[in-house]
Amino acid sequence: MPIVTALLAGLLFGIGLIVSGMADPSKVLGFLDLAGAWDPSLAFVMAGAIAVGLGAFAVARRRRTSLIGLDMKLPASTTVDRRLVGGSLLFGIGWGIAGLCPGPGLVALGMGQPKAAVFVLAMLAGMGIFEMLERK
Repeated sequence: MPIVTALLAGLLFGIGLIVSGMADPSKVLGFLDLAGAWDPSLAFVMAGAIAVGLGAFAVARRRRTSLIGLDMKLPASTTVDRRLVGGSLLFGIGWGIAGLCPGPGLVALGMGQPKAAVFVLAMLAGMGIFEMLERK
């Protein structure tokens, strides 16, 4: 059951990314280009996602198990440290350069966008480097 639920949630998320334009790097870069031809439409997508997330986390904090009976796995730390800020900066720089982040990158890869293949390979390489550094 968890695999089917994850598949359905992933499909819904992917469709949402396509419909909202988040899987289109040019639309994302238009949103990030505050000094040029700024496209504010993704701000509404983000605001909607934040609103849904706030509600979902409020409900999740009061539960011990998910709706399908699995243990809740919520972040335990609320500390903002150098690692969090540094990782956020790297994420933002990568997002600004590529116009993709992990979820939309995978959706764009599934849509056959060549730029997404390069992005996903770079993302996997970065994840591998992180894991190697964490082990040391």
